[in-house]
Amino acid sequence: MRPKRIFVLGGARSGKSRFAEALLGETGKPRVYIATAQAFDGEMKHRIAQHKADRGADWRTVEAPLEVASALGEVSAQEAVLLDCATLWLSNQLLAEADLSGQSDALLAALEACAGEVVVVSNEVGQGIVPENALARRFRDAQGRLNQRLAAWADCAVLVAAGLPLVLKGSLE
Repeated sequence: MRPKRIFVLGGARSGKSRFAEALLGETGKPRVYIATAQAFDGEMKHRIAQHKADRGADWRTVEAPLEVASALGEVSAQEAVLLDCATLWLSNQLLAEADLSGQSDALLAALEACAGEVVVVSNEVGQGIVPENALARRFRDAQGRLNQRLAAWADCAVLVAAGLPLVLKGSLE
């Protein structure tokens, strides 16, 4: 039986989003894309526009750079959800000077409450060098903790590297 809760992580440009989108393309259900990116510059605006074009018009997009828990609460059990991505959401929370632990608790509670299929995408940020400044270290540590919680929540966890999925937990079948 196909897992209901899937966590997909990988490095930048690893193919994780494309893999996650393909997973939900197989469901036959209406699809909701919860987007956490914010377009602060021209390059990011272009990336967001390209992602939308690549997905196509059959996705309902919900822009939720900060309020992901609320957005998840509005999704019906008949819809399949892609949250892309937890990393940008966490960095948005950090920049908003939010309580990262409390916001992460709220996110996990909202994910637990989702009745439909959910795929969460996140970046693996802990395999590089130790960041040189306190803010970057705080972010890296918070992202590592959030990724562990998301992996524990998921029925299936997949690491994507070079476009290739490696199942870390559970099964995609």
